[in-house]
Amino acid sequence: MGPDILGIVMVMVAIVGAYIMIVYLRRFTNEERLAMIEKGVDPQLFNLKKTSSTSLPLRASLLMIGAGVGLLLGHFLDRAFFDMEEVAYFSMLFIWGGIGLGASYLIEERKLKAEEKNK
Repeated sequence: MGPDILGIVMVMVAIVGAYIMIVYLRRFTNEERLAMIEKGVDPQLFNLKKTSSTSLPLRASLLMIGAGVGLLLGHFLDRAFFDMEEVAYFSMLFIWGGIGLGASYLIEERKLKAEEKNK
């Protein structure tokens, strides 16, 4: 079996597997709700309103900003001062990505403290 056929078969298996997984998840959710109805529990009890949270977009955006700054500084270090090759890119990427995640954590903590204070 050649690599081209193997690649096509792997994609087809992944698509069929994802479809089967979705069907079984829906089936088990339906069976769970029916069991709850039989026991007299209101199934709407578990459909809690999802509040919109800004933590994931904030975390992702600050991570991407940090990664972009890290790549830019890595390129600058590689070309201008030192001939560091890959080391500059990876080190600056991880350092500035970590700084971005740390900044998002501090912003989220400050936001939670302000919400608790207002309650």
